[in-house]
Amino acid sequence: MKKLSVLLLALTLTGGACAQQYQGQPPIRAAVDTSSRPTDRQAKGVFPFNEDGVYFSNDFDGARINGIERTGANAYTITITPENAPINMSPWYAFQVWSKTPTEVSVKLVYPDAARHRYTPQLSTDGLQWTPLAADRLVADDASQPSDGASSATARPKSVTLRLQAGTAPLWVAGQELHTSRRVFGWLDDIARQHHLKVSEIGKSTGGRPLKLLTLGNPAAKKAIVVISRQHPPEVTGYFAMQSFVDTLAANTALAKKFRKDWTVYVVPLMNPDGVDGGFWRHNVGGIDLNRDWADFNQPETRAVRDFLQQRAQAGTKFYFGIDFHSTWDDIYYTLDPKFVGNMPGLVPEWLDRIQHEIPNYKPVVQASERLEPTTVSRNYFLKQHGMEAIVFEIGDNTPRDKIRQKGQVGATELMKLILAKTAR
Repeated sequence: MKKLSVLLLALTLTGGACAQQYQGQPPIRAAVDTSSRPTDRQAKGVFPFNEDGVYFSNDFDGARINGIERTGANAYTITITPENAPINMSPWYAFQVWSKTPTEVSVKLVYPDAARHRYTPQLSTDGLQWTPLAADRLVADDASQPSDGASSATARPKSVTLRLQAGTAPLWVAGQELHTSRRVFGWLDDIARQHHLKVSEIGKSTGGRPLKLLTLGNPAAKKAIVVISRQHPPEVTGYFAMQSFVDTLAANTALAKKFRKDWTVYVVPLMNPDGVDGGFWRHNVGGIDLNRDWADFNQPETRAVRDFLQQRAQAGTKFYFGIDFHSTWDDIYYTLDPKFVGNMPGLVPEWLDRIQHEIPNYKPVVQASERLEPTTVSRNYFLKQHGMEAIVFEIGDNTPRDKIRQKGQVGATELMKLILAKTAR
């Protein structure tokens, strides 16, 4: 039975043949109350188990441990709970473990009843370089074999046990690679320095962290596109695709130089710095899913982007494209029905066709919403308010990192080609 659990977990976590490709969430049919609500904070610190000489810590940005107990020699159960509820059930976890003498420890991750294990454990010895935990060192405690039609989301286990090699130096364990605000802002500074770009601050988060904007291209241009990422803290694969996308737009290639001559690109790579640094599952410190606040703008993070776009529009900028990078179980792209016409009709479907043509054997799910209002999510607001052809671009949690880079690079390349072709007509 143990071997079966390991096999099922490996298949569901890597998009194996037993799990049907995720078909996406249903459209939002009503406005969501985005008034701030309380959020629970973790008790941060080092948790010693002196009888084993083993120690755990959540005393770093991005960490999440809500409770831990010893269940036997070198065996522990960690409880993972969200910042508040109701919430999308995408449990995030991150911790450090070390031992006085090298030893193997067993760590069970336990979630609330409605939650399912989502993120394949990533390991690091320095918090920078990460590798996935080997499949044979992770056991699904209650894996259910998916029936016909079951998605990879519903097929996931309720709890898992990790077998970890603890050494004298801390081992980092996290649901995805840790890219906290410090690391994201470091990437921003690096790309700005390399390409002589401008980084500015357009506002503050609920917790007072900066909301940073990267501007590339011709700052005097009146044609622009918008890129945002990390509204939901754990969605790191979408952030990786955004990085590759932006790197390609900023590159010193003939195509990118030609595009930037007449276009401006505005990038907000970290919409929710408080949630990222706080190890949140989904929300900001205001207790709200930011991608439900693009109608009422009750949260300062969405207001900052709204106000910036309005300022640029009032100064004569016309927006043609907006993209919001996310992650989910499998690649899926949320578009709008072509009946909703923006400033460059047909751009998104033509662009997605080009991406699929350029990446062999690639056919993600494309789900077009027939509802524009309430705007609620960024995509709808971008089109409704500014005429942007808009998309939510979701990358699978376990997509190989080289494939993510390819999707970002191909996406940016084909977008530039298509926009230039359309404006040349």
